[in-house]
Amino acid sequence: MAKGLMGRKVGMTQVFGIEGQKYAVTVLEVGPCPVVAVKTENGHDGYNAVVIGFGTKKAKHVNQPRQGFYDKIGQTPSAVIREMRVSNEDANMIEVGTLLTAEAFQPGQIVDVVANTKGRGFTGVIKRHNYHMPKATHGTHEVFRHGGSLGTRTTPGRVFPNKKMAGHYGNERVTIQNLTVMQVEADKNLIVVKGSVPGPNGGVVWIQEAARTQRAGKQ
Repeated sequence: MAKGLMGRKVGMTQVFGIEGQKYAVTVLEVGPCPVVAVKTENGHDGYNAVVIGFGTKKAKHVNQPRQGFYDKIGQTPSAVIREMRVSNEDANMIEVGTLLTAEAFQPGQIVDVVANTKGRGFTGVIKRHNYHMPKATHGTHEVFRHGGSLGTRTTPGRVFPNKKMAGHYGNERVTIQNLTVMQVEADKNLIVVKGSVPGPNGGVVWIQEAARTQRAGKQ
């Protein structure tokens, strides 16, 4: 089955190679992810997929239809669920309730990690778009961190689309490709990947097989 699991970013640290090389790494808590549902192309869904969950949610935060669904399959409501496509053979083999753990990954494997970046709220153009600050002297006043002119006057009489301005910054979905799995500690549900992963410590991440394996040799 295609290897894709949800997890949580624990934090960054460093590890040393055989010859003393120092690598910056990110520790990820992976799973366990219970299989919540299985969809098949022969069923009413019309395609093959597996729905997996991660974490738990308090009962007071679960509505009755959702709680009834989890009671039917005999599971605790998951905090996050995600669907991944699988082959017809895998869809017929896996069953609801199966636990997917960090054992799905091996040291040396190349993976992609999907996560949301840290949210930074409403931010100015200097931090958001790397604008250059104007001079802080020689007559400059009130516009120390402004973005400058937004356009012309009568013609066209509007601000062109995609103009870089102040606004919401961060909390964007980002995929980091071709990260090498350095260590796997299946008993603790932890994997260690080389490099950094977006988002805060404790943020939910998705780890999957590398989509562009032909470029993975650069890592």
